[in-house]
Parts: sequence; C-alpha cells; structure tokens
Amino acid sequence: MFLAATILADAADGVVAVTTETFGYILVFDGAAGLALVLGPRTASNRLHLLRSLGLLVLGLLIIDMPWRNDIANSLLFGLAFLADGITRIASAAVVRFRRWRWVMAGGIAELGLAALALASWPVSYQKTVPFCIGVFLLLSGTAAMRISLMLRRIPSGASVLALPAFAARGWYAAVPDRPSSAGAPDGESKLILHVWTPTGSIAAAQRRPVLDRYIAAVDREGRISTGHAALEMPPSLYISHYPRTEIDRNAADFARQLRATAENDVPGRFLTSYAEEAGGWTEADAHVVFHRFDGVRLRTFWEAYRQDDTYNLTNRNCSVTVAVALDVALEGSAGNVLTPWRMLRLMANPDLWIAAHLRHRAEAMTWTPGLVLDYARAMRRVVEPPPGPWLGRVRDALRRLQRRPVPIESGATPA
Repeated sequence: MFLAATILADAADGVVAVTTETFGYILVFDGAAGLALVLGPRTASNRLHLLRSLGLLVLGLLIIDMPWRNDIANSLLFGLAFLADGITRIASAAVVRFRRWRWVMAGGIAELGLAALALASWPVSYQKTVPFCIGVFLLLSGTAAMRISLMLRRIPSGASVLALPAFAARGWYAAVPDRPSSAGAPDGESKLILHVWTPTGSIAAAQRRPVLDRYIAAVDREGRISTGHAALEMPPSLYISHYPRTEIDRNAADFARQLRATAENDVPGRFLTSYAEEAGGWTEADAHVVFHRFDGVRLRTFWEAYRQDDTYNLTNRNCSVTVAVALDVALEGSAGNVLTPWRMLRLMANPDLWIAAHLRHRAEAMTWTPGLVLDYARAMRRVVEPPPGPWLGRVRDALRRLQRRPVPIESGATPA
C-alpha cells in the first residue's frame, strides 16, 4: 500500500520506473516460461495456457517498451480492459441480483471511470497510465491483504478459513465444517475426480459464440439453451451432483428472468447417485480433472450437511456452485499445515494461484459455471500438485518433446 501511494503520488520517478519495469519483466518471464512449458502434446488445457502465456508476453513487452515505446498502446489496452471488465461486472450484477449486487455494480462503475481516464489521457497522461494502473492494483491488493490478515488474527486456532466473513458474501459456505480434519482420504478413496459437461459438449449442433458458449451457455439451432453441468466424484462411494428435480425450461424468452439469484427462482432439487447413472441417462462428460491430494473425510462431512437442503437455484445454488464449494473444502490444507516463509513466497509467486483467485473473484461477481469450475480446478491442481522436478528441468523436458515431435512429410516428398 505504501508503494502504491508512492507511485500514485508520483513522489519519486525512480520508484515509478523501477516498479513499472519490474512488473513488465515479470510478465515477460511468466509468459515466456508458460510458452516453454506448453510445447508438449496438444491438449485443450495446453491451448488455454498458450493463449494465457501469449497474452502475458505481449503485455509485458508493451509495458517495458519493446521493441519501441508503447505509451499510447498501453493506455488504450488498459482502458479497453477496464471498460470490458466494468461492463461485464455491471451487466452480471444487474441480471443476477445476488446479495450485495449493488457493491459489485459500484465496482464496475469505478472501472468505467478508470477506463475513461486511460482512454482520455486526462488527468493522467499516456506516459503515466501503466504506473497509475499498477498503483491502483497494488493499493487494492494491499487493502485486501490487510483485511484478510485482520480476520485471520481473530480466527480460532485450527478453524477453517472458509468460515471467514470474506467468504460469506454469497452464503455458499454455510455448510462447511468448522475445522479441517487433516485426515486425508478414507481408505480405498485415493482420488477425487471433477466431471464437466461443457455447454457446447452437452448439446448437438451448438451455434458457436466464443467465450459465451465456453463460460455461460450454448444455444442449439432450435433455440434450446444448455448451461452444461459439473459433478465431483470420490470413488467408490461419494458422488456430488446437484440437479433440479424438474427440468427447468431454458428457452431464450424466459432465460433472463431465471438468471436472478432471488428466492422466487428457487426450485426443489435432487442429488444424483453416480457418474454411471448420470452419463448413461444423458451423455459422457467431455472434461475431467483428477486430484490425489485432498481431505476426503472433511469432504464427506461437508456433503452430509450440504445435502440436507436440496434447494436449487440456477445462479446461486446450482451444480457448479455445489462442486466449487466442495472442491474448496476438500483442498483446504492440502498444501501442508506448516506454512514457512519460503513456501509462502513460492505460493505468492505461483501464477496459477493468481489465476484461481481471479476465477473465484469472477464467479463471486456472477456465479460459478461449468467452464469457470473447469479452469479453476485445473489451476488449483497445478497449485496443490505441481509438476515434478525443478522449473528448468521441466523446460528442458518440454524442449526435448518438441525436438522429438515428427515433422509432417509434404505431398510427393520421399522420406530420408
């Protein structure tokens, strides 16, 4: 917060320059490292990391003014980012109308103000846009860290962090056990599997709408809407899948009203008993994420309490909300009970942790969807179950895989 105040007050040009350059080089390093680590087999997960890494690399190069000065481009880029995010927040809050939705809308309006400052180059010039945005980011992050720190000082020893007021805005964690069990998985239950039916994968002949059909809903040629589905399984005996007892008619004309997270949209729900039953009655899930480090005893305790209320709400108590909360319960403490300064530093420097935090923040401003849960689970798996070996070793392995990749033979050519 002190560094943010120094940058925003422009008290020392050296501080501003060093902070900006450091931030830019961190993004370049992270983007380049991400590109090196996704040079292996082509998968949907790798494509997502590839786009993320390219975005970080381009943004970092823009900030450090390579290969030329990019003051105007930076200002326009940050302005458009604030504009898009602000509009998204305002629209989602106005449509979903969850508890405290007005605060989210106020945050969106503040982002529109920042977008106007960046695009108009007044009262902050184009040359100062990046330092100004970094200062705002540091100020908000420092404020959030201070708020969480004060909460942690008052929490009883060994209590769940999910019981903090910071997690109470949407009422999703009311059924969370008071304390982690630290007992690991029950005997015979050694893995936790997330199953996701993406919106486009769960209907035939979906009309493609980038981003919307990945994270919100897909529409087929007859106008039927699919939001996808998510379930969590701890074989052989625990299956978490929340579904409305009577199928909700998701036609386009009435869909906007159904998105409100208000009591009039609460309907009776049901809990399916197994993946085989669900896949057999519908279709196979098109994405899966497997965890091996989790607290199965605590997950089972949570599920026994959560399932006492079968209320289903399309945007406040849906299948993805249930799975996201259950995943948080199962993963809490999985990185270890002793948090040394070095481990804390490594966690804070882990980009996947920041990706997961951003996805959680996005879900709290709207709702959890199958697409968000899928990306969140992938990021959290890389946090709690990092790839083996040092970073440089993983980069070398990726480069070796690239060198061994067969080169396609052109038509008519004779292989050597």
